[in-house]
Order: sequence, then C-alpha cells, then structure tokens
Amino acid sequence: MTHETRPLAVFDLDGTLADSGHRQHFLQGVRRDWRGFFAAAVDDPPLDEGTRLVLSSAEECEVRYLTGRPERCRRDTVAWLAEQGLPEGRVYMRRNDDRRPARHTKLEILKRLGRERQVRMLVDDDELVCDAAELAGFTVVRARWAVASPALKDAQERAGRT
Repeated sequence: MTHETRPLAVFDLDGTLADSGHRQHFLQGVRRDWRGFFAAAVDDPPLDEGTRLVLSSAEECEVRYLTGRPERCRRDTVAWLAEQGLPEGRVYMRRNDDRRPARHTKLEILKRLGRERQVRMLVDDDELVCDAAELAGFTVVRARWAVASPALKDAQERAGRT
C-alpha cells in the first residue's frame, strides 16, 4: 500500500459541482421541505466550470468532497459523483443531527484535513464558508458560477442544513 502524499483539493457539491437551482423551491416559505430538497439532488445537472476545475485538480491533487448535505444522503451523493464521471474521493458530510451553520461544520473538517495533509484549495460557493476558510489560512476558490436563491443562502446560514 502506498502512502498518499499529494496535496488535497477539497470541493463543495451544491452550487459548486451540482446545479441545485431546480430544487431550491423546496426551501421557500415557512415550512421548508428538506426531504424533498435532498431527494431531488439525484437530478442535479453538473456545473461545467466546477467539473472542469475538479478534473484538472485531480491531475496534481487528491480530490476530497466536503458538503453540508446530511449523512443520510451519502448513497445518492456517491452515485451522483460517479454518474458525472468525477474523480473518486472521500466524501465528508454533516451528521444527520448537526444543524450548525456550514461555516462551522466545514471549517472543522477542513482544519482536521489540514493537520493530516496540505490542502491546496477549498472550492465552495458559500461566501461565509469561504471567508472562514481564508481567515483560517486556507487558499479558497470562490465558486461564483451558479446562482443561489435567497432561500438557499438563508438555509445555509440560519438553518444549518446544507
């Protein structure tokens, strides 16, 4: 068994590699439909800019995926990554009962990864996650190629769900 020494390239999913626009309507209104929102993720089209970046990063880096999706979505998420032809890589997800904002959950995992290996970059669309990662000393690529609805931004920060 060879010990991997390549640096890590860490990619978010929703809004970075996966176009979640078609399912953001589940988060509108007072009663958000989280089950519907996550169940519809299997139909996300890939985002071309994110796909190109993850494929080119895989030439020099080991790819890891860091998502705010809950653990119960693992099977569908791993299948979606394979269907898109994206590089294999470990997927880090939030515990099903973890409702902290993504900037906390993701930074905690990112710091742990940084203690094990060099993290060449984090690619994420959540500005608050990006700000926190930069403040902690990580190189960040801000995925600004997808449009997030105000409902999704609120869900990421206040509801701690994605």
